[in-house]
Amino acid sequence: MTGRWALAPLEGGGAHLVPLGRDGLPAGPVLTERDLAEAVRSRPDVVRWVWRSTAEVYPRLLAAGVRVERCYDIECAEQLLLGHEGRLGEPRSAAAAWARLRDAPVPPDPPPRSAEPGSQSSLFDPPSGTDVPFGALLQVYAEQLRRHDAAEHPGRMRLLTAAESAGTLVAAEMKRTGLPWRADVHRAVLDELLGERYAGGGEPRRLAEAADEVSAAFGRRVRPDLPADVVKAFAQAGIKVRSTRRWELEALDHPAVEPLIRYKKLYRVWTAHGWSWLTDWVREGRFRPEYQPGGTVSGRWTTNGGGALQIPRVIRRAVVADPGWRLVVADADQMEPRVLAAVSRDRGLMEVAGHDGDLYTALSDRAFQGDREHAKLALLGAVYGQTSGDGLKNLAALRRRFPHAVAYVDDAAKAGEEGRLVRTWLGRTSPPAAGAGEYEEAGIPQETGGTGPGESTGEYGLTPGYASSDSRARGRFTRNFVVQGSAADWALLLLAALRGTLAAQGMRAELVFFQHDEVIVHCPADEAPDVVEAIRAAGELAGLTAFGPTPVRFPFTTAVVERYSEAK
Repeated sequence: MTGRWALAPLEGGGAHLVPLGRDGLPAGPVLTERDLAEAVRSRPDVVRWVWRSTAEVYPRLLAAGVRVERCYDIECAEQLLLGHEGRLGEPRSAAAAWARLRDAPVPPDPPPRSAEPGSQSSLFDPPSGTDVPFGALLQVYAEQLRRHDAAEHPGRMRLLTAAESAGTLVAAEMKRTGLPWRADVHRAVLDELLGERYAGGGEPRRLAEAADEVSAAFGRRVRPDLPADVVKAFAQAGIKVRSTRRWELEALDHPAVEPLIRYKKLYRVWTAHGWSWLTDWVREGRFRPEYQPGGTVSGRWTTNGGGALQIPRVIRRAVVADPGWRLVVADADQMEPRVLAAVSRDRGLMEVAGHDGDLYTALSDRAFQGDREHAKLALLGAVYGQTSGDGLKNLAALRRRFPHAVAYVDDAAKAGEEGRLVRTWLGRTSPPAAGAGEYEEAGIPQETGGTGPGESTGEYGLTPGYASSDSRARGRFTRNFVVQGSAADWALLLLAALRGTLAAQGMRAELVFFQHDEVIVHCPADEAPDVVEAIRAAGELAGLTAFGPTPVRFPFTTAVVERYSEAK
């Protein structure tokens, strides 16, 4: 094996490349090859390719049938290092890093590029204004190695960068492969849910009917797609509501509630995954979203258009395996509480999380007289700061039995309230305290979601308002960040391990979907048992790699199905 090589694509399809020494600087002459793909294909013994951006290079290689086992993404590393240094939000391009290295004016990052629906080429062209000379890129890389060595935990930080870079490879491969999608099934679902469409592009029949029912319930014309109009209508009916979120509406006693909730569900399907979405995003039986690894400050992924991470359950009926193939759908079981056990090193909680069974049941047997619901609320309350009312009493019981686990998140919350930074186990770092506007201007993606059940990015997403200068809000954010961010780091290592296993065993199986704690592999039916085992092994290896030897297990609920909707 020949260690690391740096590579930079050239106009016309060629590339500069050079072997690197341990210091990150050239260990030989810079070579110029006429064909980028052949330059990589002819060097199968390279351990890791170093390049400016996976999004710039890897889609071209995949299009030529070249797969890379490992890479180092310089711009991903720059963002992680800036965060670690308390500078998250500064420009993270290689051009910006080169300017900082020379004490020159730092160029802003280019604006985010819009994805091209249904296209394979949207990743091919690098954003304008980010190119740097090859020699400058090598100096940026060498400086990044030095900055890794200066990190609080250098080994963990290097692992985080490697994992994030591996995630960029997975993201590019999943875009090229695509999620199997039956357009005919999708259309049938839309016809069943929404009814026929009217000429002129207006709302389909069942949406229009629900809107009429809402208006009839209020006794005047109300636009259910306009929250302000709905809030005003309730106020005129003598009912004060703060929002039109489902959990708040369900608590009301009014005849408009049922058709309004029905309208909202249908409207979401129509606007987010309706006929227009199908035309834009599905080509040749595949949905190919553009994933953004580390798209949020906690490390969770986002997508550049397409709504891949929010596919409604009813629409999942259109995700159908190819004939003779299956979808292996794997959900990590109680991932974040297990991560808390691993990072806090709480012996009692590690013992509870050291089994494949339901963690909350085991917890309730230990500390809550068999009351699983109270055990779940207590643990999630500790992680997410939901500690009012009964939650406070439950938290006290949790603190008595698992003091190190509760202290871990309490300390993180205190650090946030005091304006200090907190880190995930591997070193991903929270943004510095700032007003929400400052974060937006700096280009720091924020978690999205509301404050009620079912309204967040997941079942329990980061609480909104974390960018606020309010100390208590920031404390709630940092409390969650150290757990959710560490879980995101674990998930990256899971993807890397699973990707490697599928390739090493020569399977035809393909990673086709990932969100937070769920992964989908599309594989021939006879490979499904091996894929199930590969996922299980990858989860355990990710836990060992991320957190070291602990009793904590990371099991999955796995289903082998023909349709995504058939999974639990």
